[in-house]
Amino acid sequence: MITQNEILSQIQNDIDAINACVDIDKINTEIAELNEKTADEKLWDDPDVARKLLQKKSNLEKELADFNSLKNDYKNLVDLYQMAPDDADIAHAIDALAKRANAAKFITLFQGPNDNNNAFLFIQAGAGGTEAMDWAQMLARMYTRWAERHNFDCNVVDEHIGDVAGIKSITFKIDGDKAYGWLKAEIGVHRLVRISPFNANGKRQTSFASVDVWPDVDDNIEIEINEKDLRIDTYRSSGAGGQHVNKTDSAVRITHIPTNTVVTCQNERSQFQNKDMAMKILRSRLYELELKKREEQDAAAKAAQKKIEWGSQIRNYVLYPYQLVKDVRTGVENTDSNAVLDGDLDEFMLAYLQQGN
Repeated sequence: MITQNEILSQIQNDIDAINACVDIDKINTEIAELNEKTADEKLWDDPDVARKLLQKKSNLEKELADFNSLKNDYKNLVDLYQMAPDDADIAHAIDALAKRANAAKFITLFQGPNDNNNAFLFIQAGAGGTEAMDWAQMLARMYTRWAERHNFDCNVVDEHIGDVAGIKSITFKIDGDKAYGWLKAEIGVHRLVRISPFNANGKRQTSFASVDVWPDVDDNIEIEINEKDLRIDTYRSSGAGGQHVNKTDSAVRITHIPTNTVVTCQNERSQFQNKDMAMKILRSRLYELELKKREEQDAAAKAAQKKIEWGSQIRNYVLYPYQLVKDVRTGVENTDSNAVLDGDLDEFMLAYLQQGN
């Protein structure tokens, strides 16, 4: 049985681990600089910039407050425990603090250059027609629910509906603290095994869909894009509803010819807004491509580029003849597949991040 002294020692180790990777002076400097910027009377001349600054300031203040609270509570509990080592309430408080410290320690996993950024998440159905498109839609719902659990904003940027059911592909913009840091663990092929709802014979069916994620790069990062390298096409939106859908050529497709990178956007209100969002996605993708070149493509990126078929998956979702979701990379399993498909993904993501991939 673990003693209270051992638990307190582990809490101290967790605090030390956080302290080693969190630059308190840097955070305080950033908050001071953001305070100056948010005090500017002209801040709200650009509401988007204002919201980003305030969100960043709020995230930093919360991170600092949570860490200071953790350290202070630990110091107070150590003092109380020394005075009353057999007190049940103190023992309960130590256990609760240990859980807080363990959860807070996960901040050490988000140290990548873009881990704090918002993210674009792209899902594409693999071969298999309606089955694969239905699976892609199930994944879209799973990530939407995951975002809701984290109080992240999740908005559809582009969507291509399946001919019978499901979706051919979908792009989300997910805004939230460390959204990219979390979601980069999902890059790759996802495999589903179930009894097909589209097969009259009730046969077991295997379906595939791929997930890719790019960081929403900051506007002050310079990505050189030559207008001559772009092919911009417009077409009619194909979404399910909306006043502008299927009435005007408001949807935009941009092809970056040198890299053959194609991005689309059709869910904004106007062609101008769709083009602006498509360019933002393009900048993010080109930035990510450049990072991959410099890093010689990490394992996650390689997984995303594999064919969407058997043997290339990062995670299996089995609904029949038993229920099991298993990550191929980490070995993490969960027999409650319904909970996973309802957005309970943190266990899988954190295990992947702890591997240091």
